[in-house]
Amino acid sequence: MTKLLTELNARVAGISHDPTAPPLVLSGVSAAYASGQGNATRRIAPAATESHLYAVQDISLQLALGERVALVGPNGAGKSTLFKLIVGIIKPSQGQIQVFGRAPEDHTCIAYVPQRNEINWGFPATVSDVVLMGRTGRIGFGRWPSGRDRAIVQESLTRVHADHLAKKQIAELSGGQQQRVFIARALAQQTELLLLDEPLAGLDTPSQETIFEILDSLRGDAVTVMMATHNLELAEERFDRIVLLNHRLVAVDVPEKCLTAVNIRAAYGGGGGEHV
Repeated sequence: MTKLLTELNARVAGISHDPTAPPLVLSGVSAAYASGQGNATRRIAPAATESHLYAVQDISLQLALGERVALVGPNGAGKSTLFKLIVGIIKPSQGQIQVFGRAPEDHTCIAYVPQRNEINWGFPATVSDVVLMGRTGRIGFGRWPSGRDRAIVQESLTRVHADHLAKKQIAELSGGQQQRVFIARALAQQTELLLLDEPLAGLDTPSQETIFEILDSLRGDAVTVMMATHNLELAEERFDRIVLLNHRLVAVDVPEKCLTAVNIRAAYGGGGGEHV
């Protein structure tokens, strides 16, 4: 039993990183879903994909350490699917994903904040409870949080200016406060790759600015950030590079070279984009 617990704890604590490897590399990644099943993405054999639609197709992409990247594209373009592939929630039907030189499985460094409509805000949990959930992969199987774990939770809440909310129920918070709490959970997880799916949706300008201030502070920790957004102006002003997606990659470049009229028409003009 002791050996089993040791192995479980080692697995939960995450796998080692190749210090020379990029934080994220996608090579020819595709994920397909059967027609008539909505967006229920599932893994299928590559030979069977001709009669199926792709959620994302032939995605090759590499992120640099500490980079801040905007993921932009129309509704239904595959942005959420791409995030779920990177996290490992969905397996690719083709291609390979590597996080610091290894497959996403068993990594504890990947933090994913889904769209707000995918979160059960009625779940009875305090802000501290939610942030402590970020420590699960570090604590290990069958262990209770230590004083250090709780100190990390407190520090994470302080970094997102939410320490005064620690005892409140998560459902009682405003949208901006809830997003800050989920970023605090990622910080408690000691994330090195942070994926944010439309975190600015529905937030007023001051709340959006607070989110960006927090993301700015992560540069000093070499945290790589990828954020899905519909706001092209913010993508152009606040990110190092933009990934323009419509099932296929339309363009990946610095904002001024990515958001050209030609690329925007290719992404938003209907149908899948083509490489440029």
